[in-house]
Amino acid sequence: MRVAITGANGLVGRALIAALDAPGDQALALVRRSGSAGTSSHEIVWNPATARLDPQALDGVEAVVNLAGESIADGRWTDARKKAILDSRVLATDLISRTIAAMRRPPRVLISASAIGYYGARNEAPLDEDAPPGSGFLAEVCRAWESATQPAADAGVRIVNLRIGLVLAASGGALEKMLPIFKFGMGGIVGSGRQFMSWITLTDLLRAIRFAIERDHLRGAVNAVAPHAVTNRDFTMTLARVLHRPAIIPAPAFAIRAAMGEMGEQLLLSGANVRPKRLLDAGFSFSHPELDAALRHELGANR
Repeated sequence: MRVAITGANGLVGRALIAALDAPGDQALALVRRSGSAGTSSHEIVWNPATARLDPQALDGVEAVVNLAGESIADGRWTDARKKAILDSRVLATDLISRTIAAMRRPPRVLISASAIGYYGARNEAPLDEDAPPGSGFLAEVCRAWESATQPAADAGVRIVNLRIGLVLAASGGALEKMLPIFKFGMGGIVGSGRQFMSWITLTDLLRAIRFAIERDHLRGAVNAVAPHAVTNRDFTMTLARVLHRPAIIPAPAFAIRAAMGEMGEQLLLSGANVRPKRLLDAGFSFSHPELDAALRHELGANR
């Protein structure tokens, strides 16, 4: 397959390029300037802010995996920061969607990232893809993000909106930021500890993306999370146990709100118990469905 990938510099994008190159498929990285991805010799220059993308560069591409979007955890959510988070997702997705919709031979599938933030802050009741959207900034972003794929859908391209949970990888993302704290024995429960964390290993996320590309019957919203969400308390205790460290220093809710404001409220103090119903119904088998084994795999702690 020839697969075009946006967000090629991100944690998932870099790993996906490596995973696709390994079995002999061709990964094409969409980059803002030539040579900036550093992960593949095959690059397509684009710029969502100026609507720059040559449709001819996508000729022969069978699938597009759209992972573009600024990090939601790199600073307090000022009005300017919120606009950047929203625009980086919606403008990129809209450009990709409209470009492939106008092609004479468009890719057969667009796998477009979304997030479980779509469901907002919910109670412990399990949520599958048929659950209604929640409220709050992240839910608003996810709704707009998914809606931006509509031009491609109208042109007959199969769309998979992959609602991704917390990605567990030692090489990046939230887990990488947690590790130094926990290794020094300074980890602890965040807020009440009752908020759910719906997670997936990087390994299983890459497998889910390939699965979605190859399964022609899979379309629409698809939750990319492991089958067993855990509370923050359970996550904290499991990570500490895997690292053989105590976890006795809590992060009170008032401190999180004071330090991070709305971002801390939605990313750390809230959660949702999300289930991957459509992946499971389609026959996907998780390599790491349980948190303990998942962390040991990603951290190389299988001993």
